[in-house]
Amino acid sequence: MTPQPGGSAAGPAGSRPDAAPHAPGAGPPPAPGGTPPLYAALLDDAALFPPGDAPMDAAVAAHLRYRAGPQSPMTGPFIVPAGRIPELGRALARRPGAALRVSVTVPDGPDGVGPALEAARARPAIEAVAVEVAAHRGDDDAQTAANTARAAAALEEHLPARTAGFVELPRGTDPRRSLDALSGTAQLAKLRTGGTRADAFPSEAELAAALGAAARRGRALKCTAGMHRALRHTDTATGFEHHGFLNVLLAVHAALQGADDAEAAAVLSMRDGARAAAAAAELSGDAASAVRALFTSFGTCSVLEPLEDLVALGRISPAVLE
Repeated sequence: MTPQPGGSAAGPAGSRPDAAPHAPGAGPPPAPGGTPPLYAALLDDAALFPPGDAPMDAAVAAHLRYRAGPQSPMTGPFIVPAGRIPELGRALARRPGAALRVSVTVPDGPDGVGPALEAARARPAIEAVAVEVAAHRGDDDAQTAANTARAAAALEEHLPARTAGFVELPRGTDPRRSLDALSGTAQLAKLRTGGTRADAFPSEAELAAALGAAARRGRALKCTAGMHRALRHTDTATGFEHHGFLNVLLAVHAALQGADDAEAAAVLSMRDGARAAAAAAELSGDAASAVRALFTSFGTCSVLEPLEDLVALGRISPAVLE
């Protein structure tokens, strides 16, 4: 089917009604300065993570520039691993008056959620607006679902009301079972879309199945890794096949309009920039709100590269790169 503009703008499961403005999971904030709502607060700053691996001081300095500059309407929180919170605190202490809104990743699993939040609370310059924890893959779908429920329960137990929680769904299992394990919770899903190896990148069919399952359940989600360019492409240095964030936005819209997984996968495979830009231009008003209520953001090790692509496609003003 051909995706059509429009669609429900109702908030998906996992959105927190008491979330802070601009918090992940709360849908897109009002877009100042003419920023299209489809891209508002879309880019979570993952400069510390591969392949960028920016040093802490450089990453913090750059993020503060983005928050103070024309990139601010499209820039989300700074993502920091729980184990590097003390290092982040020291970097901020060297900048009197500086403060950051952060999303904390918890690689230790559910048991690390409480200590991570305590570490953030001990540093007034750090405001944890989100926490992201991975659910471990089990021996079968039932065990994986149980692990997903355990990760969600840890977030439910420890998160303040105004902090969003994301559970990273394990790959290689039925996404429907994992998403169902989040039922009855306020937690959002997180999908891994790349990494430092070719097998870290899900196929179009795998990603479409997860997006479709989330759309049918109204479960909000974010994406992480490997998705810093607008369009599906082959990396010339590694040969890896990367998903495009514009493809994902359009595939989410297609799924919300009733497209099946094969149709959504076809959208994810699109490499025609003019066609993708034209389709994105039609997403405004309720349609854009519905897409962003489901697809809250994605982590990128470069804030500028996604913006460069949107400028090149004519979707945002070149002024954002000044």
